[in-house]
Amino acid sequence: MSTTVERHEFQAEAKQLLDLMIHSVYSNKEIFLRELISNASDAIDKRRVASLSDSEIEFPAEPEIRIEVDDANRTLTLIDTGIGMSRSEVVEYIGTLAKSGTKEFLAKMKEAKEAGSPELIGQFGVGFYSSFLVADRVDMTTRRAGEDTATLWKSSGDGTYTLDDAERDEAGTSITLHLKPADEENGLDDFTKEWKIREIVKKYSDFVTYPVKMEIERTEGEGDEVKTVREMETLNSMKAIWARDPGEVEDDEYNEFYKHISHDWTDPLTRIRFKAEGTLEYTMLLFIPSQAPMDLFQFQQRRGVNLYVKRIFIMDDCEDLVPTHLRFVRGVVDSEDLSLNISREILQQDRQIQLMRKQLEKKVLSEIERLKRDDKEKFQTFWQHFGAVLKEGIFGGFGQSENAEQILSLCLFDSTKEERVTLSDYVSRMQSGQEKIYYMTGENREVLSHSPHLEAYKKKELEVLFLTDPVDEVWTGSMPPKYQDYEFESVGKGSADLGSEEEKKEAEEKLDKQKDEFGSLLEALQKHLDDDVKEVRLSRRLTESPACLVGDEHDMTPQMEQMLKSMGRDPGKQKRILELNPDHPILGSLKKAFSENADDAQIADYAHLIHGQATLAEGGKLADPARFSRLLTELMTKAM
Repeated sequence: MSTTVERHEFQAEAKQLLDLMIHSVYSNKEIFLRELISNASDAIDKRRVASLSDSEIEFPAEPEIRIEVDDANRTLTLIDTGIGMSRSEVVEYIGTLAKSGTKEFLAKMKEAKEAGSPELIGQFGVGFYSSFLVADRVDMTTRRAGEDTATLWKSSGDGTYTLDDAERDEAGTSITLHLKPADEENGLDDFTKEWKIREIVKKYSDFVTYPVKMEIERTEGEGDEVKTVREMETLNSMKAIWARDPGEVEDDEYNEFYKHISHDWTDPLTRIRFKAEGTLEYTMLLFIPSQAPMDLFQFQQRRGVNLYVKRIFIMDDCEDLVPTHLRFVRGVVDSEDLSLNISREILQQDRQIQLMRKQLEKKVLSEIERLKRDDKEKFQTFWQHFGAVLKEGIFGGFGQSENAEQILSLCLFDSTKEERVTLSDYVSRMQSGQEKIYYMTGENREVLSHSPHLEAYKKKELEVLFLTDPVDEVWTGSMPPKYQDYEFESVGKGSADLGSEEEKKEAEEKLDKQKDEFGSLLEALQKHLDDDVKEVRLSRRLTESPACLVGDEHDMTPQMEQMLKSMGRDPGKQKRILELNPDHPILGSLKKAFSENADDAQIADYAHLIHGQATLAEGGKLADPARFSRLLTELMTKAM
């Protein structure tokens, strides 16, 4: 054995994945070839892009993907002229699965297997491992473009693999599958058969940009002159699906193309096709997935729109074409006007790219509007997976985006009246004279629905929206947009000045009298809570609870404070306003105790109990839980 052979163990999760693949009940095992062809196509794309910026890397004059079959030895080999991999890259990308959301994938695959439909492979970027659905052993020889050495990788799916030096005349990768015996009962076809390979390539990979070739054996001549001829044949049409007449493309073809570019297994939720003509010519074929990818909320999440120029692939993950709040969109944009050697740096300043980006956003938002109007079930699915992301588009920079109101019109919110309401629904139910859209931000509907902040609103039967996504803290806290000229107002901030002018006047007069009545007590409570609150005042919003914490109009919410801390950005101590219900028996008892010259330490204890109770009522965390527990115990002991 060569001294260069190294034996490695797969990453723990990769071992589990291999075990699932080897013992899988997948009925559709033929997808392994689609996955390998897609990976090969991606590798050639990467070599093309690398050749534009690196003079050491040449792009082949005739890039291709080739399939070779050895019927006698039951092997199938797929060869590409792509970018290839170095030895370290083989270990990084094949030996581990750290980049693929493996733990989440394994959990979902186990769930799906139990449900009897484990069709999940592509969307998690583990297509290479699908080889073990049909093979007892996989050998891979690869050489990275620009390097002289090649690497041989072998594994039987037993949890280990070996690496050795190898010879390969040109850059690229060859993957040889030592096929399992055919077993039609378990969906394992004979993948050495020419007709079967033709069928799979035509079904899944007809649109791949590069030729998928295979040596075909045929006979020619007659009688004694019959002879066998072997020749290379291209199995796929290579015609860009977005360049074909829309009437010629079947839904199944669109779906397979989507799976090819997205590495998703499921069909897309909907698609958008658009062709711009005139001074700027380009074609868009876009898809909205039917479920969210694992990395949707990760910082380095890829935006899956590929840029082509005159049907030639230029780059994937073209973020300059896709606004952040539409990063779930997949597809291609093919321009007739851009330069073939356009770089990512030039893209940022290119006026044509900016125009295409605006058009892409316009078309996607229009399609989402169509779903909302015409297909409620699909729209609900869209909102469940991507609603929180779409809401990021309400604000842009430090203010609202130009599409803020359009995006708001698409949003669904829970409210005090029902679940999943639109702003149009809300506005149609507004009371006569109501000038604001009332909302409350927080963790979830259940906690918010019991908040003391809602009491005055419930009494007046005013509907309040519950905003429970983290992004809601951002767009409501930066520069809240208007919807149909209605401003947004938080029920957890300000003074809850509700009702008609006459009702407001009466409430103000009543509050003024109560301020005189409770003034000294408020001052005493303020003194003991000065480190925790900016003000202690009487409340207009409370009708049942004794106290609550509120903020001034531009104060940071507790949820935003917590978000910043979780990102390592401590905003410092945020003081809020403690509001007390002047009609609650507790405040009456406190006033009586204070007027009877209660001990100052006792008043301090009561102050901290009330502040702690108000903190807990909104789902907050106590600064000193032990002290609160002790004070509560002492109070209960005295009462009993």
